[in-house]
Amino acid sequence: MSSQIATSIRQRTVRRTRTAMRRQRRVVAVQLLGPLTILAGVVWAVAQPWRIAFLYPDGKGFYDYVAQPPLLVVLVGLLFIFLVAPGLIEDLERERHGPEG
Repeated sequence: MSSQIATSIRQRTVRRTRTAMRRQRRVVAVQLLGPLTILAGVVWAVAQPWRIAFLYPDGKGFYDYVAQPPLLVVLVGLLFIFLVAPGLIEDLERERHGPEG
């Protein structure tokens, strides 16, 4: 057996595992986007509590209760987790397994 053949097999295996690791990192990154967005909204609400109209209701109108930026950020994170991320993860998994998987 030629050493060239054995070396090329090992290189293909290493290349394949690196590609698999890269795809797995993408899946983890997509899964973390929602919770990190929610965490950012909560940190924002704690850092600037005067933006939350429920805590300081004096002189606030309906719009102030509906459009509270930190809470909207939390809502966007939840929507991403339940509506967007599953489809993205499915596509990434399908890419990992190839068109036949």
